[in-house]
Amino acid sequence: MKFFLLTLAILVGGCAAPGQHLNTKSSWLYEDDYTPPDFQLKRLSPALINTLRAPANPTTIPNRELQQAVSSYQYRVGPKDVLTFTVWDHPELTIPAGEFRAPESQGHLVSADGNIFFPYIGQVSVGARTLPEIRDIVSARLSKYIQNPQLDVRVASFRSKHINVAGQVTTPGFFAITDIPMTLVEAINFAGGATETASLQNVRVSRNGKNLTLNVQALFEQGDLSQNVLLQDQDIVYVPDNSVYSVHVLGSISEPGVVPMSSGRLNLAESITHSGGFDNDEADPNRVFVFRNGDSGADIYWLDAGSPDAMLLATQFAMQPQDVVFVASTGLARWNRVISQILPTIQSLWQTQSLIDRVKD
Repeated sequence: MKFFLLTLAILVGGCAAPGQHLNTKSSWLYEDDYTPPDFQLKRLSPALINTLRAPANPTTIPNRELQQAVSSYQYRVGPKDVLTFTVWDHPELTIPAGEFRAPESQGHLVSADGNIFFPYIGQVSVGARTLPEIRDIVSARLSKYIQNPQLDVRVASFRSKHINVAGQVTTPGFFAITDIPMTLVEAINFAGGATETASLQNVRVSRNGKNLTLNVQALFEQGDLSQNVLLQDQDIVYVPDNSVYSVHVLGSISEPGVVPMSSGRLNLAESITHSGGFDNDEADPNRVFVFRNGDSGADIYWLDAGSPDAMLLATQFAMQPQDVVFVASTGLARWNRVISQILPTIQSLWQTQSLIDRVKD
């Protein structure tokens, strides 16, 4: 990060030329025979912001796979689970609760090989079975000793299956999977919810050596139900911090640096405000630029902060991660030549950040 800011500061400093000013007419960018680099310059306007803005009423994206998985979910007993049985009219087969005994101390502990011992019928294999299956097995074997046995079986303590929630949550740790299906969103809630520094746009679920990245923010804000999954035993949920979700503010600004995107949101006006505002001695408010890594090269957005509608446009322009805001100086040379020096450095940093993100995944 320090290298990024230092490099840009050196490049920008080398572009200053006393006495030269920017011509803000439409032809200012190509005043000489210089061939500009590959970029798109877009002046901020209400029409442009409307095209960039997300739909006001996004369509909810269903998740039928999750719905089916939740509706058909049944807990399967595993080693270290504790089961309790109630046999009607046969209290001798029901371990007495006692006034001060915890439920897990009353029942049958499932052994490492998936068995329990039950009076009269001996060892019963319960591992990887559902509660209805266990009830049917015990009832059938117990019917040799008791006429028409009526019994119920429950899990007194869920100990065999867990998921791990780590990263930017309030109370990270291990959480038991129970007879109630646990989704990704519910797991984050069990961990106390995401912290203020969390990035919900790229929550990672690790399962069997593979990673699945999900945008939980889109689930909350846009109703994208496809960004939720049913968790399984040994899943690891990682909520990263929002350090990647930040913008860089440079140039004639009071406090140049990195501005984090709280909850993934930030507009241009907030970016400048969080950086202390314009440098009153050097800044040219008519030349505020935002560099963005577009699909077909760099997109450069130009805001004339001296125009009457500038504040409204700045508050409506949503920033994206790794955007670079540059406030030009009143003594800066022609902007086309400035871009030719700054843009390659910004693009190389975007590529480096992309490589780092892939390594993390």
